[in-house]
Amino acid sequence: MNVHEYQGKGILKQYGVPIQEGQVIDQLSQAQNAADQLARDTGTEWFVVKAQIHAGGRGKGTVKETGSHGVVLAKGKHQLDDVVEGILGGTLVTAQTGEKGKRVNKVLIAEDVYYPGASEPEEYYMSVLLNRASGRNMIMYSPEGGMNIEEVAEKTPHLIFTEEVDPAAGLLPFQARRIAFNLGLSGLGMKNMVKFVSALYKAYEGSDSAMFEINPVLKASDDKVLAVDCKMTLDDNALYRQKELSAMRDISEEDPTEVEAGKHNLSYVKLDGNVGCMVNGAGLAMATMDIIKQAGGEPANFLDVGGTASAERVEKAFRIILSDPNVKAILVNIFGGIVRCDRVANGIVQAYKNIGDIGVPIIVRLQGTNAEEAKKIIDDSGLEVLSAIALKEAADRVTEVLA
Repeated sequence: MNVHEYQGKGILKQYGVPIQEGQVIDQLSQAQNAADQLARDTGTEWFVVKAQIHAGGRGKGTVKETGSHGVVLAKGKHQLDDVVEGILGGTLVTAQTGEKGKRVNKVLIAEDVYYPGASEPEEYYMSVLLNRASGRNMIMYSPEGGMNIEEVAEKTPHLIFTEEVDPAAGLLPFQARRIAFNLGLSGLGMKNMVKFVSALYKAYEGSDSAMFEINPVLKASDDKVLAVDCKMTLDDNALYRQKELSAMRDISEEDPTEVEAGKHNLSYVKLDGNVGCMVNGAGLAMATMDIIKQAGGEPANFLDVGGTASAERVEKAFRIILSDPNVKAILVNIFGGIVRCDRVANGIVQAYKNIGDIGVPIIVRLQGTNAEEAKKIIDDSGLEVLSAIALKEAADRVTEVLA
């Protein structure tokens, strides 16, 4: 589950991670009061206005309606309303949103930590995530932080460092010191970075997160170290024990179809193709998508109906697939193990009757428990469904009906 920057910073602050302070608003009329409060708390006179969407690249992104960027500095309260108006309520397009962009429903008004007149601060990149190859958490970091971190990774990979953490011992003090040293720090700056890294790792573990990305981590001219940005993804599998954090979910940032599928415990991810897929089991779903591509088609979705697919659940899966106007054919590929094939067949028949004219060809491959009974159910239904035995045969039939 993704959270907004302001929410992520709130989590970091709970664990003692120094952050760039800010006030979140969803109406233009709240801007001046937020700035007043921020000025009283931090002494700032300039304000950074940041669009709150679940996507990176906001600083380089553009608001369609106004031409504003997604992160803009207001040099005083007199500029604040104009800056907020240029972002709030608009559609921000970044490299990660695609051309459609995302509507900005909230903005964060943050303190200016690049103190006017002071020496230039230093920016670093830092993330915490799981290294799946080793099964250990790791801290990835670079002395070259900021908006061009992708170029750093591509052109100067030797400036990307990693520090793996033993799950039994946790992050050890010498590891935090090594990170600070590799970032080129010394003195008070190094001391503050060691504290920052230690607190950041505690926040990562304590919040059951899947990924932290802090870009930039800033060392200000007075050697303070703080998180200026925060991209945070929480582990969905741990939300049951993080009730307070799970309440931060913003479904307006998610695909409506995926939200609807989640309500029915269907694992659904929308893709860009034209072949709808209904499969049981994540591994079989991946194999099904691969075979569709090899046959010359393009999968329109990943949809796993799971191991307890009732007729009602199969019908709902059909409705979700058909809600995508790009779908021109549907491939149902079920291996009957936990879920019986006849159960899925009944769901297909029921879906046909309840939905009416489905309007696209359906290719069904049912193998395993009660496969023969399932074939008879479909054959006796009178429905125009194409059957297949081998997986490649099913994929070839899809491309035939699309030709």
